[in-house]
Amino acid sequence: MTSLLQRVKSDMAIFAHRKARGMLDGEYGSVFRGRSLDFDDLRAYIPGDEVRDIDWKATARHGSPLIRRYVAVRRQTVLLVTDTGRNMAAAARSGETKKDIAVMALGVMGYLAHRHGDVVGLVSGDSAGTTALSAKGGEAHLERLLRRVHSAATLDAAPSRLEDQLDHVARTIKGRNLLFVVADEVAASPATSRLLRRLQAQHEILWLTVRDARLVPDEPLLPLDEVPDSYSVSGSYPLPAHLVRDPAVVSAYATAVAERDTGRKAMLRQAGITEGEVAGSRDVVSALFALLERHRRAG
Repeated sequence: MTSLLQRVKSDMAIFAHRKARGMLDGEYGSVFRGRSLDFDDLRAYIPGDEVRDIDWKATARHGSPLIRRYVAVRRQTVLLVTDTGRNMAAAARSGETKKDIAVMALGVMGYLAHRHGDVVGLVSGDSAGTTALSAKGGEAHLERLLRRVHSAATLDAAPSRLEDQLDHVARTIKGRNLLFVVADEVAASPATSRLLRRLQAQHEILWLTVRDARLVPDEPLLPLDEVPDSYSVSGSYPLPAHLVRDPAVVSAYATAVAERDTGRKAMLRQAGITEGEVAGSRDVVSALFALLERHRRAG
C-alpha cells in the first residue's frame, strides 16, 4: 500500500520549488509567539517580514537584506482537526475528492511540524462520532493520522458536522496548542461562532477551507445538453441535469454560495481566526504559505 505521507512529500517536491518550500518552512517556524528560540540560518528578506529580524551585519556583507531564522527549543503540539463526514467524499473545485485535498493539506502541515520537532495529534469525525488520536512525533505516527482521515471520509459515512469535533476539542484538550482545521465550506451559525471564540481564547487557530465543486464547471468536459445527472453527497439526493443547466437554479445557487462564504468569513474574522482557501492538491503549498504569512502578520 502506497504511503500517504510519501505521496504528500512527493507532491510537495512537484508542486513547490526548493525556495518556496524553504519559505513555507520559515513561515511555520514563525507561528508560535513567546517561545524560546535558537538561531538556525539566514534567508532573503520578504516584504512584510519583521524589521527587527534583519541581520544588519550579514546584510552589509551580502549586499541585500537577510532575515535571521530561528528554531524552537521547546516542542509544541499541533492538533489537526478535520471533518471526515460524507461531505468530504464529494468533489472539490479541482475535480478531486475533498478528502484527498484535506489529506494533502494535513500531511504538509504535519510534516512541517515533524521537521520542527513538534508533536502532532488528530481530532476527526462526523455527526455520528468523534475520534481523537493523541499527539506524538515521528513519520509513522503521521502516516497513521493521514490513513485515519482517508479511510473514514467515504460516501457511506454519516453527514458532516464539524461543530462536534470543535466541541470535543473545547471540552477535552488542555493547554495551548496550534489547531489546524481543514473543512469544506462550513456555514456560519451562532453556536459555531460562540464555540470558535472559546477555542481562540485558548489556542492559536489556522483554518483552511476546501472549496466545493461548482454546480456548472467553468469549462465543462461535455456540451451542457449532454451533461449527466449529478448527486448531492451531503443531502443524498439526485441533481437532474436539466435543473443544473437552468439559469434560475444556477443564479440561486451562486447567491447561496456567496452568502455562505460571506457568513463564514465574517464568523472567522470576528473570532480572530485566519482562514485560507484551496481548490485542489496542487494549490495546497501556496495556500498554506499564504495562510501562515497572514497569520503571522495578524499576530
